[in-house]
Amino acid sequence: MQVDISRIKLKKRLRKDLGEIEGLADSMARFGQLHPLVLTKRYVLVSGRRRLEAAKSLGWSTIEAIMLEGRSKAQLLELEIDENVYRSALTRDELEEGLAKLDRLRNPGFFARIWNAIRDFFARLFGRID
Repeated sequence: MQVDISRIKLKKRLRKDLGEIEGLADSMARFGQLHPLVLTKRYVLVSGRRRLEAAKSLGWSTIEAIMLEGRSKAQLLELEIDENVYRSALTRDELEEGLAKLDRLRNPGFFARIWNAIRDFFARLFGRID
């Protein structure tokens, strides 16, 4: 559900250092919000502080959120901890492989450009053939 950002309340949080927000904001500007915030029914933030700050920096007035009900303070704290601990960044090799693949997609070689031109020609002639 879309929530008015001005309604979101920040209580004492575990994470003190939000790190670099600009990259996340750039990603959200390009691709939108990929993961919703998690809030209590009283609009207290449980998880998603970096996403919230990125949205604010972009001037958004609303943001996608999930509302939790019937959770104890201990369960909410556990959720905040899990949100920040059980994530895994790409390894260096995985990141390099992904960036190389992205470069090939953005800059196809000579034969790939010819194949794409032939495919696009027939798609226009006979309708989409993907």
